[in-house]
Amino acid sequence: QVQIVESGGGLVQPGGSLRLSCVASGFIFRLYAMGWFRQGPGKQRELVAQTTSSGTTTYADSVKGRFTISRDNAKNTVYLRMNSLKPEDTAVYFCHVARGADYWGQGIQVTVSS
Repeated sequence: QVQIVESGGGLVQPGGSLRLSCVASGFIFRLYAMGWFRQGPGKQRELVAQTTSSGTTTYADSVKGRFTISRDNAKNTVYLRMNSLKPEDTAVYFCHVARGADYWGQGIQVTVSS
């Protein structure tokens, strides 16, 4: 079955950086688009970044120029590099794949605070 596990979150000061990792299994990773979503306190879940199977990337306007999504098909892993973090980036971040149904990781907390 599909399994998705995120790692790399934590507490960081404004202006700092973090890299999230998402390891997926149970499907042919290289054939599927992978995405990172986030849900802040009292907010709806939103798409942050996505990478297609061919490596084409898209970003939410709020993170363009600061976040970079990448994938390593040999490791079944997708990354989210987050630079110049702001307090408004505080959220639970989820890794996602749409494979017939939507599959989500358990989520990982990112807190940006001084």
